Amino acid sequence: MRSSRGLAHVHAGSLHAPDAEMAVRNARDLYTRRNEGVSLWVVRSTDISTSDPDAKDMMFESPQGKDYRHATYYKESEGVRHL
Repeated sequence: MRSSRGLAHVHAGSLHAPDAEMAVRNARDLYTRRNEGVSLWVVRSTDISTSDPDAKDMMFESPQGKDYRHATYYKESEGVRHL
């Protein structure tokens, strides 16, 4: 779901439905009751791929000397929105 105040979709929860159309309707009813949503994504859980938690060191280890890839390296500029 993407809220009217947000820039990106966030996971709102899980639901069960017999088809995609009903899944969107159920998501609307469950997660946007207070008119806070402006967009929904509904995805089958079988279509989601994940990384292996046991391979986290290799998968997420930052290469040496590549600190510039992290946002902490940069200074925040004045006047830049959405940071």
